[in-house]
Amino acid sequence: GLDVSKDKIAVAVADEGRTKARYIGMISYTVEAIRHLVKKLGGADQLRVCYEAGPTGYGLYRLLKSMDIECEVIAPSLIPRKPGEKIKTDKRDALKLATLYRAGELTPIYVPTEDDEALRDLVRAREDVKEDELRAKHRLTKFLLRNEIKPPEGTRKWTVKYWDWLN
Repeated sequence: GLDVSKDKIAVAVADEGRTKARYIGMISYTVEAIRHLVKKLGGADQLRVCYEAGPTGYGLYRLLKSMDIECEVIAPSLIPRKPGEKIKTDKRDALKLATLYRAGELTPIYVPTEDDEALRDLVRAREDVKEDELRAKHRLTKFLLRNEIKPPEGTRKWTVKYWDWLN
């Protein structure tokens, strides 16, 4: 189980059987550190890895797959939580992921291709900009209303004529 953040990865291992998962430690989020970890843990053919989907995207998934390591990305909303479980640390999260993954209690998500991911990011960026634009227009409209500034008669909002009047 890997608990991934921007700069570091907390690593926990749950060997086959019923032994308790063990915390390996923290590594930096670099290709070299990940390759070193794979060698240390016994090679690609002996590993099954999972990590929680998050803001770091799917680069780690693609790196591990390129190393022929079985890897799955888990939706945070589908990770079972115990009542009263409030304190979250990287170590606890990694241990929990390792334990639940070994038990088969985690649901992996679909990992988009790089092209699909790029398109999705572009669409999200456009939606964010359109939302920002709408908020700015609302702020401007409210400012004009508060200050009793009215466009010339017959001018519709956000037309070329309206923009010319604003300028």
